[in-house]
Amino acid sequence: MHILIVDDDPLAGELVAALLEDQGHECRLAENGIEALEQLGADDGIELVISDLNMPLVSGLDLFAELRERGLALPFVLLTGDDPADILAQTPGLSAALMKDAALEEALPVLVATLAGAARP
Repeated sequence: MHILIVDDDPLAGELVAALLEDQGHECRLAENGIEALEQLGADDGIELVISDLNMPLVSGLDLFAELRERGLALPFVLLTGDDPADILAQTPGLSAALMKDAALEEALPVLVATLAGAARP
């Protein structure tokens, strides 16, 4: 699966990419929502977006809303330090929201495998 990871913390983005690349996924990094929109506009091969929630310029939720306004219905996962249940309840269409904590290392690869399986006919 081709995944775009959006995080203003390069170390966090690289950690997420390493977790998913170990599972055989191809990952690209964007440091903010604007860069993510540019990459998505230039490459239609991206199948999933994983974004940090709290970023300067364009938040993860703003990025999600902009993609939907542009008609891009890619699966979208938010990573957050906030309560993921509240975010999911308030954001229809969001594929998932995961807490950025120690459980992320196990939860994220399982979630992405599930999303990848759902994307295949």
